[in-house]
Amino acid sequence: MNQDVSRADKRFEPVRNSTTFNRILDTLELRTKKVLDMGCGYGEYLIHFGQGSVGVTTTSAEVEYGKQRNIKIIQGNVELIDEINIGGDFEGIWANNLFEHLLSPHAFLIKLKPIALNNALLVLGVPVVPRIIMLMKINKFRGALAVAHINFFTRETLKLTVERAGWKVQEVRPFVFSNRILDRAFSFFAPHVYVVARNDTQFRYQEKKLKEWQDDSHYKKLLDIVSYKIS
Repeated sequence: MNQDVSRADKRFEPVRNSTTFNRILDTLELRTKKVLDMGCGYGEYLIHFGQGSVGVTTTSAEVEYGKQRNIKIIQGNVELIDEINIGGDFEGIWANNLFEHLLSPHAFLIKLKPIALNNALLVLGVPVVPRIIMLMKINKFRGALAVAHINFFTRETLKLTVERAGWKVQEVRPFVFSNRILDRAFSFFAPHVYVVARNDTQFRYQEKKLKEWQDDSHYKKLLDIVSYKIS
């Protein structure tokens, strides 16, 4: 048990000293926002967000660690967030190295909308397949192909996936450089990028999609969330 705690403790310093993470915190003002940390681990990112922030994990050891350190971590499956008593009115939603593991990324994004404020900020950190495929011969660029991943994105398909789930994408960048222009240029080659998006409260599925789904109970929850109407 002590070894497990020691191993967990060691996860905090690299995050605290991460230039990229600190740049994200400052640029997006997450230090003062109430953030929902999805797939939060031991809370190594969570502790840097604002008052009222909450983490969700499936791992009981991580929940217990949070209790011992006064870090608010709730046990649950992030893909069933609509069935967890998590509260709401989150100003930000953070999910790093999670999206590529999900069974249903689209449903996940839709289910976040009711617990997020109208102008809530979504930040997804995702490993991507670089535009220049030859780069994947270099280990640093092969993160997207890790054996535990079941979803695979390029920078462009990741952006579309987020947009088609009712989030207005503001930028897609790796936050490696403080200069936005340089950073966005590098995003076309970066092995890991962050999508920054806002909750689109006016989002509705297109009529063609509604007609495909309207009589199938499997999709009812998603359709109810976006308050669809059929003309």
